[in-house]
Amino acid sequence: MKIVKKLSVEALAELINCTVNGNKDIEVTGLNEIHKVEPGDVVFVDHEKYYEKALNSAASVIIINDENVSIPKGKAIIISDQPFKDFNYLTNYFQPLKLNPETRGEQVNIGNHTFIHSTAVIGNNVSIGEHCIIHANVTIYDNAILGDHVVIHANTVIGANAFYYKKLESKYNPMHTCGTVIIKDYVEIGALSSIDRGVTGDTIIGAGSKLDNQVHVGHDTTIGKNCLFAAQVGIAGCVTIEDNVTLWGQVGVPSDIVIGKGAVVLGQSGIAKNLDPEKTYFGSPASEARMKFRELAAIKKLPQIIENLP
Repeated sequence: MKIVKKLSVEALAELINCTVNGNKDIEVTGLNEIHKVEPGDVVFVDHEKYYEKALNSAASVIIINDENVSIPKGKAIIISDQPFKDFNYLTNYFQPLKLNPETRGEQVNIGNHTFIHSTAVIGNNVSIGEHCIIHANVTIYDNAILGDHVVIHANTVIGANAFYYKKLESKYNPMHTCGTVIIKDYVEIGALSSIDRGVTGDTIIGAGSKLDNQVHVGHDTTIGKNCLFAAQVGIAGCVTIEDNVTLWGQVGVPSDIVIGKGAVVLGQSGIAKNLDPEKTYFGSPASEARMKFRELAAIKKLPQIIENLP
C-alpha cells in the first residue's frame, strides 16, 4: 500500500512510540509485505529466521525486534517489541476500515453500458469499466478495479479480507487487509466464487481469464492472461500463475507456488512445488501426468507380482 502523504521514518516511528537506527533521512512512501516491497516501503519481521531476507529486501525501512542486527547501507530499522502489532497499527492508521451501510459506496466509477443488478453491493472507491455485467448478490469490496467486458456471476465476492493470521497470546490475530483486487479486461468469474484482496498489495486476474463456479483465489495471487480454472479450484495466497494455464476441477494450489506458462493440471490434483511450463500434471502431489499414469499402472500389477513371489 502506498502512503498518500509521504513522511520521514522518524515521524513514522513516533506513531508507534519506537526508536530508529540507521538512515534517519529516509522518506517513507509505503507499507508492504516482504514479497511486495519497493524502495521507500516499510516491512516488518519478528523472527530471526527471516531477518536477513527482510534486511536485504527492497524495503528501505524494517520494523524489527532486534536492535543489534547489522543495518544495510542506506536503510533504517525501527526497533519494536511487537513488529506485527505495530505494522498492523500503521496500516490501520493510514487506511482504516470504512463501513458503508448502503449498496453503493462513495467514489464509485462505473463505465458506459455496464449493468449492475440492484442487489449487488459495491464498496467505496471502486472502478468498474465499460460493457460489464455484475449479476445478483455480487459483493465488490473497497478499492477494487475491474476492466472492460468483465462478467461476475451471482453471489460472488470480490475483495474479501486475506486469510492471514498470527498466533499471539494464545489467539489468532488478523493482519489488517488494505490491498485490493484488480480484474483485467474480458475476465469472467462464475457464481459463488471468492477473490481475496491483497494484504497490502494487489490480487490480479489477467485479461481473458475465465473462472468457473466456486473458485477461490487467495490474497496477493497473480493470475496471467487467458487462464482457465474449472469448478472448486482452490488457490492460496501469494501464488503466481503465468499465462494460458488450465486448472481442472478441485485442483489445490498452496502458497508461494509458481505455475509456468501453458501448464495443465488435471482434476483433483494437489500441487506441492513449482510447475514447469507447457506440461500436463496429475496426482497429489502432482507430477507429470505420463509418469503418474505409469506409476498407477504399476501399482495395479503389485498383487499379481506378490502372488508370484517364490
